[in-house]
Order: sequence, then structure tokens, then C-alpha cells
Amino acid sequence: MNIDETAVELIRKSIDTFLAKDMKGWSELCDEKVVAEFPFAPEGSPARIEGRTALYEYLRNYPNFIDVRKIPTLRIYSTDDPNVGIAEWSVSGTVIGNGNPYEMGYATFVTIQNGLIVNYREYWNPIAFLKAMSGSRFDGSGD
Repeated sequence: MNIDETAVELIRKSIDTFLAKDMKGWSELCDEKVVAEFPFAPEGSPARIEGRTALYEYLRNYPNFIDVRKIPTLRIYSTDDPNVGIAEWSVSGTVIGNGNPYEMGYATFVTIQNGLIVNYREYWNPIAFLKAMSGSRFDGSGD
């Protein structure tokens, strides 16, 4: 953790860590009291997760469900507040349970404090997610 990092730098590090499938390392970029929001989460998936431990529990099995192989697009924007950054990015991979392609675009808004993510808000297409997952389920439970 670098307390002098900007939100833009931390977003880049978080995406690199995500691509490396290091969910523990990703969660460690977050504050203990982080709030993660997924406003378009489909029914059965959480729209809000509070706390680093809960967020790690949600994400830890993600690589067992979706094999993200690359990030075809990534644009990270600074704002007039160095503690707030925005990313437009996409992933390309495969849903492990059914072999379907997983192609998803995201808009992510990140707020940091003391070098850690305190708010992570991510927008994505729940219809494309459900279509890719058809027959497979990811709800963070590992079941």
C-alpha cells in the first residue's frame, strides 16, 4: 500500500491484480470498511457488500467460475479529486462451468482514502452476465 497513490494508480493496480486472479490481493487493496456497490446486479446477486472480509468472501471463488484471460479495453480517468477515479474496461474469457464466452464491459467508480479503496461502484450488464452464465451460477458462495 502506498498512501500517496492516487485513485487512478490504485485502479490500475486493482485491475492488474484481478487479471492475475489474485482475489486475496485484490481485497487487500480495500479498506477494512470498504463498501462495494453493484447497482445492476441481477436477482440473487448482492447489490451491496460491506467490509473487506465480506468482499473477499464474495470474490474468492470468482476465478473458479469465470476464467478472465485478457482485458481488451481499459481507460482510466482522473477527476478533480485525486481520491476519485473512473475506469471503463472490458474483460474477455470463458465461463468455466459451461464453456460460454464471457465478454463484459464495466464502468467502475473508485474512491480511495489513505491509499486504500473505500468505495467501489461497478456498473455492468446483468442480461449479458446471465446469458453467459446460463446453467452456471456465481453468487460468491462457492457452491
